[in-house]
Amino acid sequence: MLKKIFLIVLVLAFIAAALVFYFLYSSGLLRQPQYDTQAPEVAGMQHPAILVLSKTNGFIHEEGLPAANKMLAGLAKDNGWSIYQTENAASHNAQDLAKFDVVVWNNTSGDILTKEQRADFKAWLFAGGQWLGLHAAAGDFSYDWNWYVETFLGAQFFGHTMSPQFQDADVLVVDAANSLTSHLPPRWTVPQEEWYAFEQNPRATGATILLTVDEASYDQDELIFPEPTMPGEHPIAWQKTVGDGAMIYSAIGHQAATYENAHYREFISKAIKQLMGNRQ
Repeated sequence: MLKKIFLIVLVLAFIAAALVFYFLYSSGLLRQPQYDTQAPEVAGMQHPAILVLSKTNGFIHEEGLPAANKMLAGLAKDNGWSIYQTENAASHNAQDLAKFDVVVWNNTSGDILTKEQRADFKAWLFAGGQWLGLHAAAGDFSYDWNWYVETFLGAQFFGHTMSPQFQDADVLVVDAANSLTSHLPPRWTVPQEEWYAFEQNPRATGATILLTVDEASYDQDELIFPEPTMPGEHPIAWQKTVGDGAMIYSAIGHQAATYENAHYREFISKAIKQLMGNRQ
């Protein structure tokens, strides 16, 4: 009997250790950041142009990354935009950033820029650069750049649904008159996604909230992550100005199928068009 109890405890301890390992690895805490220092050759860009960065120093969204890149390439083709897609963060230098109207961070994770690249990216933004972040671009615990989290994003990732991880949930349009969300129903059910929560509401840093998630529409049980809820409003997409530039962020986008969703594709298309319009 004691041997049986011991084996059960041992199995439970093994499962707990595996879950802790998954938590640490998915958070990027077990990966040492690899920084790119040799910039790629970026040639042939004509305005309007998009730079898509998919650098990962944390969790790798193996399905969402290529699906988002495919969607973005399709939008570029449909709208006549030049597009350059890369995993090389050394593309974020003053000379190359000047070639682009919009920079998209597609499920980037972990700390990805050197101090010099941070300075060039920030200078580009404040001079009128336009940025769009998708899902994991704000979904990490391991950022080493306080300005990016506290001021630029205005919200530190806190956790996400885990029990189960992927769930249907109702997304709410905050302002029906906003051009970015005017095509969406007031309550939009997004199927089988991972729902982020943040430590604070980015409204406090001047953000305009575009979309929130109804916490009553999904299972809030936690596994090993902190509880995926927020007090009061639960933003999942927002925008704000950054110097003479601007940013739009959407926490939706873990699953590949999401990037084939017509409503979401239209939201991203509108976001890029608005950002490009800010450059004119």
